[in-house]
Amino acid sequence: MSRVLGVRGVLGVLAVLGVLGVGSASAAQLTGLPGLVRVYDAILDARFADAQAELKRACGGTPSAAPPEACDVLAATATWWRILVDPNSRALDAQFSAEVERAIRSTEAWAEREPANAEAHFYAGGAYAARVQWRVLREEKVAAARDGKRIKQALERAVALDPDLDDAYFGIGLYQYYADVAPAAAKVLRFLLLLPGGDKTEGLAQMRRARTRGKLLQGEADYQLHIIYLWYEKRADLAADLLESLVDSHPGNPIFRAQLADVQDRYQHDITASLATWRALLSGARDGRVSEPEVAAAQARLGIARQLEALQQTDQALEHLRAILADKPARPAGAVAAAYLALGEAEDRLGHRDAALAAYGLAVQAAPAHDPDAIRRRAHDHSRRAPDPARAEAYRLSLEGWRRLEKSDEAGAESLLVRSLTLQPGDPVARYRYARVLLANKDDERALTELDTAIRLARDAPAPIAAAAHYEAARIHERLGHTQPAIAYYRAAAAWFGGGADTRNAATRALTRLLAVK
Repeated sequence: MSRVLGVRGVLGVLAVLGVLGVGSASAAQLTGLPGLVRVYDAILDARFADAQAELKRACGGTPSAAPPEACDVLAATATWWRILVDPNSRALDAQFSAEVERAIRSTEAWAEREPANAEAHFYAGGAYAARVQWRVLREEKVAAARDGKRIKQALERAVALDPDLDDAYFGIGLYQYYADVAPAAAKVLRFLLLLPGGDKTEGLAQMRRARTRGKLLQGEADYQLHIIYLWYEKRADLAADLLESLVDSHPGNPIFRAQLADVQDRYQHDITASLATWRALLSGARDGRVSEPEVAAAQARLGIARQLEALQQTDQALEHLRAILADKPARPAGAVAAAYLALGEAEDRLGHRDAALAAYGLAVQAAPAHDPDAIRRRAHDHSRRAPDPARAEAYRLSLEGWRRLEKSDEAGAESLLVRSLTLQPGDPVARYRYARVLLANKDDERALTELDTAIRLARDAPAPIAAAAHYEAARIHERLGHTQPAIAYYRAAAAWFGGGADTRNAATRALTRLLAVK
C-alpha cells in the first residue's frame, strides 16, 4: 500500500501534479457544476458505477450540461481511481490509456478553438494531470516530467485568463513545491527537460489558497496534501488528520482507510491504532459499507495479520491469512502470494519449518509476473535461512502460555511461560506475560520483579507491551502505597511512543487522580 501513497526519488517531483480535473475551477466558470459535483463525489466515494451514470446525466446535451471535454477528463479520472484501488494490477491500464488520450485530444482541441477560455485550458491541464499520476505509478519518469510541464503551462494560462480560478492554483502550487524540494537526481532531469524551478513557500501558499477558497477541491486537496506532509514536511500527524477527514466524508472508499492504517503503522508506529483501522475496513467490507469489498477484505486481512504479528499474536494472524487463502481472491493483484509469504513467516516463527517451506513454495508460484513486492525473492531468501529452533520453541511456548492465561488456566500458563523463559530469558514479551500470570495469582512482589525486567528490556518489545508493562508496574506501586514510583511509571506509560490509546488514556486518568490527591 505504500506504493499508493505516491512517489519515490525522481518520480516525486511531478507525481502529485495530478489534480483531479473536476475539482479545479471556480463555481462561476465551471459549466454544468451540479452534475459535475455529483460525478466527483461518486468518484471519491469509489462508487464507480454511479459515477458513470452521473457522467451520462452531467453531459446529457441539455443547455445546462457540462462540456463534453470535462466529461472526458472525468471518465479518465474515474478509471484512474479504480486503478488506485488495486495499483499492482495492469488490467485497467489499456482502458485508462485510451480514455486519457481521448481527454487530452478533446481538451487541447477546445483550448485551440477558444484560446481565451480559461475553463478550456483548465481541463487541458486536468487531462494531463490524470495521465501524469499513472505514468508515475508505472515509473515512466521522463514522460511524467513532460506531462508535468504541460500541466503547469495549461493551469498558468487558465489563471492568467481568469485570476479568480482559485482551485487551479492548487496544481500550480504543487509544481512550485515539488520543483523546489526535488532531490538532486530529479533536479537534473528537470534541467534536461527545461522545466522551470519552484518555490516551496509560494507553492504551499498557493495550495492553501485553493484549499480554502476553491469550490470543489477539498477531497482531492486533502489526498494530495497528505503525501506532502508525509514525505517532505515530516508531519505524519497532519497526514493522518487529512486521511481521517477523507474517511469521514467518503467512508465507502477503501483507499483512504487503508492508507490511514498504513500511516499509523509506518510513520506513527502505532500498532494498535493501525490494527483498529484495518479491522474497521474489514468490518465495512463484510457489511457492504465499502466499495470493492473483495479487494478491501483481502487488504484488511493482510494488514491485520501484519499488526497481530507485531504484537506477537501469530496464531490469530494465521487465521486471517488462511481466510485469504480459502477465498483465493483474484484482486488485489498479488494478495494470495503475499498471504502465502506471510503464512510461511508465521509458521517459521512457531517452529513449523516444513509448513513454512511449503508456504514459501506456493508464494513463489502465486506471485504475479512483474512481482512489484518482490515476493519471489523474499520467499527464496526465507527458504534458505532456517530460524533458530530454540527461539521458535520459546516463542511458541510464550504464546501458548498467554492463551492459557486468557482462559484462566493460571497453572498451565505459568508452566509454559517458565519453560519459554528458560529457553529465552531475555524475551521482554514472555517476561511481561509471566508477570501477568503472577498478578492473576495476586503475587505483586514477584510480578513487579518480572515487570521491571521487562521494562529494562523494553527496547526489544512491541511498544504496546512496553507501555503496558509500565502501566502494570505503576498499578502495583500504587497498591503498595509507593506514590512517587507509581507516578513515574504512569507517566512513562502515558508518554510511551506507540504505546496504544487504551494504555495511554488509563495511565493519564491514574496520573490525574494521584496528582490531585498529592
